[in-house]
Amino acid sequence: MKKVIVSAPGKLMLFGEHAVVYGRPCLVTAVSQRMRATIDLLDEPVFQLNAPDVHITNYQKAMSQVGKGGIPRGAKFVEIAVANFYSSSEAKRSREVQNDNSSRQARTIKSNQGIKVTTSSEFSSQFGFGSSSAVTVCVLKSLSELLGIHLSNKELFKLAYKTVLDVQKKGSGFDVAAAIYGGTLYFVKAGKIIEPLQINGLPLIVGYSGSKADTVTLMQQVSEKAKKDSKAIENIYSEIGRLVTLAKIALLEKDWETVGELMNKNQEYLNALGVGSPKLNAMIAASLSEGAFGAKLSGAGGGDCMIALCPVKNKQKIAKAIEKAGGEIINVQINAEGVKLET
Repeated sequence: MKKVIVSAPGKLMLFGEHAVVYGRPCLVTAVSQRMRATIDLLDEPVFQLNAPDVHITNYQKAMSQVGKGGIPRGAKFVEIAVANFYSSSEAKRSREVQNDNSSRQARTIKSNQGIKVTTSSEFSSQFGFGSSSAVTVCVLKSLSELLGIHLSNKELFKLAYKTVLDVQKKGSGFDVAAAIYGGTLYFVKAGKIIEPLQINGLPLIVGYSGSKADTVTLMQQVSEKAKKDSKAIENIYSEIGRLVTLAKIALLEKDWETVGELMNKNQEYLNALGVGSPKLNAMIAASLSEGAFGAKLSGAGGGDCMIALCPVKNKQKIAKAIEKAGGEIINVQINAEGVKLET
């Protein structure tokens, strides 16, 4: 096998932003727009990357230098994923050779070979749909297929989550889990719990604020706020965690009115954490004014997207209200399939 193409979905956070970083549960769903990674085996020992969505073109270095030296911002997740894969897979190959010197031995890239990675996305990295985690999962899955090294979903999660932490230092891993498992998940930090939920027919509208949020900066801002009043912030995290548990029940029962009420309460707590924005708040208020069951930001806040839970009869009016408030409607389907091999 000399070429592999893998795709993984983006994500939308339904409940639990920020609190999930501090051990509380969240609810996240995979969306139909997908990230793709193509990996070609090269006949020279170089690493090449083309990632036009993040303005990386013809980036190249020796395979021996992957993960070392200055790495352009747009290349970090892919390059660190490659470095982590080779570091971990070398150990895995050693174990396999010790356990079975015949058919189970994994293939390896020879010293005079390299790889070319090309990524593409069906959604803009501006939307906050988890493009960094999705591309990380795609690259790791592609390499495992290219080299014949089986990775369980649990092993893939561990390696992808490590990569995310290596790059951005903070994170819970919920977006990694959504990219791997797909569907809608009840999730606890670092994959302590990854529980698929059977939720169908969720009548969501997604509105984009027009501005990109910096997830790490927002997490740091909340962390600084917690240093000044840790008791109050911890209480907010706990209340958000409680809402997630209630929302899980209501979602499974398709009790949309209760889900909407819980969304509104979750948004109040997010505003108390300081991660709302005037634009997002205007879009949320506009959707509620036209009859949405509930609405909240989705993701780190400060920008990116909001979601509104809508009675079907009001969906068009709610969408127009969000647009009038300056938002852009993003057409996505939820409960998308997780990471998959395309060739």
